[in-house]
Amino acid sequence: MSADLIILGSILTQDPKRPLAEAVAVAGNRILKVGRGRDVLALKGRKTKVIDAARATVLPGFIEAHAHLFAGAAELANLDLLGARGVEEMRRRFEAYVANQPGDQLIVGNHVDYTVMGDGIALTRQHLDRVSPQRPLLVFAPDHHTAWANTAALALGGILHGNALPPGHEIVMAPDRTATGELRESLAFAPVMAHAATLKRARLGLETGGEPDPYPAPDDFESDLDVLRRGLALVARHGITSLTNMDGNLYTLELLSALERRGELTARVRVPFHFKPFMPLAALERASSMAARYQGPILSSGFVKCFMDGVLDSWTAVMADDYADRPGWRGEPLFSQAQFNAVATEADRRGLQIAVHAIGDGAVHMVLNGYEAASKANGARDSRHRIEHIEVVLPEDVARFRRLGVVASMQPPHPPGSQGLPLEPTLSRIGRAKWRHAYAWKTLAKAGARVVFGTDWPISDINPLRAIHAALTRVSWGDEPGQQPSLAEALERYTVAGAFAGFDERDQGRIAKGKLADLVVLDQDITACDPAAIDQIKVQATVCDGRVVFGG
Repeated sequence: MSADLIILGSILTQDPKRPLAEAVAVAGNRILKVGRGRDVLALKGRKTKVIDAARATVLPGFIEAHAHLFAGAAELANLDLLGARGVEEMRRRFEAYVANQPGDQLIVGNHVDYTVMGDGIALTRQHLDRVSPQRPLLVFAPDHHTAWANTAALALGGILHGNALPPGHEIVMAPDRTATGELRESLAFAPVMAHAATLKRARLGLETGGEPDPYPAPDDFESDLDVLRRGLALVARHGITSLTNMDGNLYTLELLSALERRGELTARVRVPFHFKPFMPLAALERASSMAARYQGPILSSGFVKCFMDGVLDSWTAVMADDYADRPGWRGEPLFSQAQFNAVATEADRRGLQIAVHAIGDGAVHMVLNGYEAASKANGARDSRHRIEHIEVVLPEDVARFRRLGVVASMQPPHPPGSQGLPLEPTLSRIGRAKWRHAYAWKTLAKAGARVVFGTDWPISDINPLRAIHAALTRVSWGDEPGQQPSLAEALERYTVAGAFAGFDERDQGRIAKGKLADLVVLDQDITACDPAAIDQIKVQATVCDGRVVFGG
């Protein structure tokens, strides 16, 4: 049998039975042979494509454990304010952007630092009125949990004078009973986002878990497919062959299914049902229906996503103790403990995996309690329930991850100081006493937790090599123990562990005979590269399901 594709290079297989090889052969969508170059080349036929990477590294395709594909793809067209400082720089970027955006529609911007106006100075609608005096403007913090709106945008959304919101969501109000412009969490800024049609549809799976109403017309459906094509092209360019989407609804699955039918789905994608606190337990039937309908090797569902809290920088993460810089405040959980226990127990009873956003140590504790309640009610099983982010963890909760079989899904670009992120206000929110328990990758791994890596794109750059660079070069803020992994550990968390977290370890995560042909070819030897330069490595080719989907 001849191969359809042969790749020569320095093969890091992630397979303990054969950790290194010189070549890999692919037939159809499976790996046919791994071994010495001359042995693999013996499978070359007249139509075999050969990629010679010389001494550059070949790895299993990167598995992105936490991203927002539809929303991230839609945001590629937004105003970029990354690194902007002060009103004048924001105004210059805004004016350059709107020169190609005629009309008076809402403008949405991204990547505004909490300290954009300087330390201790809160961004307000008055600042943004100087950036855009008349056209509605809504800008997001990098974490997407806080937005700021100018007066025109607040008026457009009907929230200039506030709005009643459930716990965990807030329109910050000034003494004169008008909104300051700061909007904390999704229900606060949703009335403004409702006026950005494509972004609204792209964010439905994140903000409500619901479906577009009315259902998009054919032209809008095709427009949304184009948005996803742009996102998938970015994914392929960075060597990602499998992605766990961390928001979802049926519409997202329908779009991706349309691309799959057309042969244009260039990565494996898992999409959850997003369960929100206002939903009844019976809504989990929708999750079961999605799981039954979508269970293919390329597109699948089968898990439930929830949010337990917000983020540290806006004081919406739930802490076990008072915030270090805000005595008397610990944040408000989005679920009560009893409510979450019931959700976790019912989802687990249905055989669904659960993934919960929990950043503060109080929120992490509540999620672990819920998983423990589910295990007691339903009996122990290989559930691989997950906690997403875990930016602070209680020391007494560390061992519970292994005991309960909970996957720790964490993001190397997120610690303060990584990839240009400012140290403040995050470090002051956490407080020095808890620095040693923050972003505790090594602590959790040493205690036996299965740690997987991702980026939370578009919160951070989706490039896995930049994330690995951030992990290896992370610096301590004080005298807390270092949390940096080795290169081998970082690669494992982007391949083998990612496959495990998605119940895909039989077919993905390693380069071995019979495994799915998901591969990434780099342009140099990653093992010989200075860790400080790993973010300069490029992807030469990406192979997903036996197809070259980038480069080659």
